[in-house]
Amino acid sequence: MLFKYAPMGGEIIAFKNYRLADGIWGSPWVGLDQFEKLFSSKEFYVVLKNTLLLNLYHLIFAFPAPIILALMLNEVRVEWYKRTLQNLLYIPHFISWVVLGSIIIALLSPSTGIVNYVLQAFGMEPIYFMADKFWWPVSFIVSGIWKEAGFGTILYLAAMASIDPTLYEAAKMDGANKLRQIWHVTLPGIRSTIAILLILQVGRMMDVGFEQVYALRNPAVTGVAEVISTYVYTRGLVNLQYSYTTALGLFQSLIALILIISVNKIIKSMGERGLW
Repeated sequence: MLFKYAPMGGEIIAFKNYRLADGIWGSPWVGLDQFEKLFSSKEFYVVLKNTLLLNLYHLIFAFPAPIILALMLNEVRVEWYKRTLQNLLYIPHFISWVVLGSIIIALLSPSTGIVNYVLQAFGMEPIYFMADKFWWPVSFIVSGIWKEAGFGTILYLAAMASIDPTLYEAAKMDGANKLRQIWHVTLPGIRSTIAILLILQVGRMMDVGFEQVYALRNPAVTGVAEVISTYVYTRGLVNLQYSYTTALGLFQSLIALILIISVNKIIKSMGERGLW
């Protein structure tokens, strides 16, 4: 209530020419002028495209990663080895992007990074990962998987633990090998968890997040790295264009609301449990 709903009163700034000296109520109303300015800006469409593309890449490559990792961990039978793996995979989640971003930049450095050192050992030219408009999104997605995939397995492993063991025994009696058991028993058993997390992920299609992008971006890749969150920071907090960026934030929230309602309805029409 305090951090999510109370600040919604400030959305009226999007319909005003807000100035700090006048305050929210003292600033003059301008109607939809801020939205007209937003939709007529070329920068807005570049930022929107970057945000949607990075989220699409995340949905295709990063969303399945914890599912695959959880399936693999679930098959580990040596308990101490399984716990050790889980602890190692969880660690990156608790490291700040400020620290992790510096590590990634160091690893991918064209002159001193270990990745380029390995590439050169195989006779390949060094790659400027963080300054190349093709490789930067790849580095962004891979680093996100490295940080969050391990921690993301928690919900899936918990869902797998609730699957009736007799289903696996029945599958074995029917001659199902390990892959068949995963396909016909494990995946259907966690299908509802996957559906709910998919709805939440699609609801975040308009929000890449700030910390990771801000830690990894640089002027050379602004054309592919500038997203809504960093654009709002630059235009709103740095350049003090509060009304303009509030209009952008309101647009972002409305699209996210439409997406999450639509996907929830689609998931429920397929017979799965939705968010509501």
